[in-house]
Amino acid sequence: MAEKKKAGLISHGIAAQNRKARYDYKIGETIEAGLALVGPEVKSLRAGRATLSEAWAGERDGEMWLFNCYIPEWQAGSFMAKFEPRRPRKLLLHRRQVQTLTGAITREGATLVPLDIHFSDRGRAKVLLGLAEGKKQHDKRAAIAERDWQRDKARMMRNKGQE
Repeated sequence: MAEKKKAGLISHGIAAQNRKARYDYKIGETIEAGLALVGPEVKSLRAGRATLSEAWAGERDGEMWLFNCYIPEWQAGSFMAKFEPRRPRKLLLHRRQVQTLTGAITREGATLVPLDIHFSDRGRAKVLLGLAEGKKQHDKRAAIAERDWQRDKARMMRNKGQE
């Protein structure tokens, strides 16, 4: 007998994505970190209801934390399972990784930007962090122009084959 899958819940794959991060920042190195969550937060993530647009990661007391990530309360949960939607969430990293990232942030002036939250094959919530450097306005314009040119070029090549 086939198992019934709950409608709309994500078992593995991307739960939330920060699409604007690659536009606003030059992403260098990326690192995957675990995320310490409570039960209703996981349910909300599995429903794909998180927002990363204003989130950032940083160091506090020798540990890495994810700040300002919005995970709304799980509506079907009981009153006992309430949590703060924008609370800081601990990132699970090895000590050496924390030291490396902290050094990059302080020495190079880089920013840790969450690119996406996803579920691993084992069902664990992970966040993909990018060591980012801010783009200037003219860099953003150049990226838009390049993207438009690639789209127009593909359109011309498609139309050329039809003539």
